[in-house]
Amino acid sequence: MQTQTVYLNGDFMPLEEARIPVLDRGFIFGDGVYEVIPVYSGYPFRLEQHLRRLQNSLDAIKLANPMSIAQWSRLARRIIRANPWKDQSVYLQVTRGVAKRDHAFPKAIVPTVFMMSNPMTTPPRKLVTGGVACITATDNRWLRCDIKSTSLLGNVLMRERSAEHGCIETILFRDGFLSEASASNVFVVHGKTISAPPNNHLVLPGTTYDVVIELARKARIPLKLREIGDDEVRNADEIWVTSATKEILAVTRLDAKAVGTGKPGPVFKRMYRLYQGYKRTVMRRG
Repeated sequence: MQTQTVYLNGDFMPLEEARIPVLDRGFIFGDGVYEVIPVYSGYPFRLEQHLRRLQNSLDAIKLANPMSIAQWSRLARRIIRANPWKDQSVYLQVTRGVAKRDHAFPKAIVPTVFMMSNPMTTPPRKLVTGGVACITATDNRWLRCDIKSTSLLGNVLMRERSAEHGCIETILFRDGFLSEASASNVFVVHGKTISAPPNNHLVLPGTTYDVVIELARKARIPLKLREIGDDEVRNADEIWVTSATKEILAVTRLDAKAVGTGKPGPVFKRMYRLYQGYKRTVMRRG
């Protein structure tokens, strides 16, 4: 079995040899950010968009980017080549670095940079054709969900809640309005119109979310980015969850009740075909 190769602070090494000091601020405070980049047939999907989001997260926590986009791109492609899987999920993380434990930012320390890749499988056909179940909860996380921070305890607790109920996701509401899910963006459909919460500080700007919006506009599918109330979600004809690894999945049960007909709806089916076609086109260009 081939050893999994990772990158840590300038060196490539087997995963089992990678070590960080216990005083790394990512370990002590969760003081860092990350990205997850899907890779299809060796090609990183929307790499530039992921790296732009990384930059936005770094800017938000006042941490200088240790690499240029070109350097990140070369590093990602080297990690992809170093590992054996056709489809991969590249994970990269930047923390503020190692320093004496103190909440204030330390001066003149070097960020910790880590990158690895794991095999990625797209959702099985039965989930695409049959749909998935989700539960709901109050969004009690912090107010900067637009930062892709390594401080993910709130998301972890929400995802564990859905796992305990045999569901794929927990869909979240803040002050009576839809925000997102524990590790996904959320779309709803009424009739033939797609709606989604707009990007703001309460949701993570998802790359798959962006693709869905681009495809809907190109296909002239009615689309509204707006606040969506709890009742509108529960009475939607269709609900979708989207992410880099989930791609697009139809939610057919919410809190143990059927969504719409209880099966993936026609707008979902059209968007799923558009998404897969877009992905194939991008891969050919790559």
